[in-house]
Amino acid sequence: MTTAGTLADQAYRQVRTAIATGELPPGEKVTERGMAERLAISPTPVREALRRLELDGLIERIGPRTVLVAAIRDAAIDDLAEVEVGLRGLVARFAARHATADQLDALDAILDRADDLLILLKERGAQGRPVERHLTELFDTMQQFNDTVSACAHNPVLVRMLEQCRVFSRPERRELLLRRVAEDDTFGLERYTSHRALVRALRAGDSATAERIAIEDSQGGLAALREAP
Repeated sequence: MTTAGTLADQAYRQVRTAIATGELPPGEKVTERGMAERLAISPTPVREALRRLELDGLIERIGPRTVLVAAIRDAAIDDLAEVEVGLRGLVARFAARHATADQLDALDAILDRADDLLILLKERGAQGRPVERHLTELFDTMQQFNDTVSACAHNPVLVRMLEQCRVFSRPERRELLLRRVAEDDTFGLERYTSHRALVRALRAGDSATAERIAIEDSQGGLAALREAP
């Protein structure tokens, strides 16, 4: 991929997330030059990103270099979220078919590490000690878990499609997670046990159960993040 193409992808994801979170509300006027300055890149990749967003129905063009954030933002983001959820389910289905013994052992080891971090976080929180560093480490560990599940699918085309269809980019997802946990230190814990259940389904080669667990977890996670203030 060219540098211009890479920058266009980055611009697309950043603007799409700003629309999804309401940072760019419906009716907001956006110019190519203004967005380029905001993202600190040249207008060319921004122009390509805006074309893609227009095709997604997230923006409406009102001039050669000016667009409006579409009023149908929620419906369009709902559609995008549905695609991401479906792809996550497919990744889990393929993983149940193709995961190796070493990969499954790696998933258990990652969750063991996450369990230790969770215990440490609870202890430090109860003592009133800072938890930011350990919280970030836990997020990194869970991202490693998700990436390993994707690797288990042995389907790079499917994984690439998932990366392109994320409602939130990885940095933006982390920012939203940190914000939610700062408000509620139990945020996300109700879905934490689903990761062990997913690994059990992968070990059993139960593709239907693995897909269902991944879909339910993804639906809950996206819904919670989109509610972030």
